Amino acid sequence: MAQVKVYYDKVGNTLTVWFGDSQNEYVCEETGDEIILMKDKSGEVIGFEKLNYSLTGAESLNVAFEALAV
Repeated sequence: MAQVKVYYDKVGNTLTVWFGDSQNEYVCEETGDEIILMKDKSGEVIGFEKLNYSLTGAESLNVAFEALAV
């Protein structure tokens, strides 16, 4: 079963999403759009972080996913 973990840091204004094991993080790459990609040793993206993210008044973060069979 695949897991997606979503973390919102209210103080640091970041949103972090992991769809791989965060313990396998090997390198980070900034895209230039205030997004940082976290990759494993093979270069596969296992998560990302959005900088300067704010919920502005919202008390909860709603997340929806759609699974595609390939």
